[in-house]
Amino acid sequence: MFLMMFISFLSIFISSLIMLITSLLSKKTNKDREKNSPYECGFNPKESARIPFSLRFFLIAVIFLIFDVEITLILPLAYIIQLSNIFSWLITGILFIFILLFGLYYEWNQGALEWFD
Repeated sequence: MFLMMFISFLSIFISSLIMLITSLLSKKTNKDREKNSPYECGFNPKESARIPFSLRFFLIAVIFLIFDVEITLILPLAYIIQLSNIFSWLITGILFIFILLFGLYYEWNQGALEWFD
């Protein structure tokens, strides 16, 4: 029992010592105003917070999220092919990809995918 407590205490002491040493060694010594300032989305944090947000950046981010979620919905189609007949699987896959392509065409037609005027 005593040996078990001693080993537990020793392992906690050694891990704490290693964490303390790595914390001391990893400290940055030279402090710079530019390096210590936060950098968010290309906006200067020293200016006003009411700067208009880029609508194109927002649209590209939303399109990325939509297609990312749609890819996670497409992935189970590969697994479900063993559980269903091929005709229903094919209709579901083609319909889903058609909806994706129609959405992409709509966004492209609206000009949301163009970065330059």
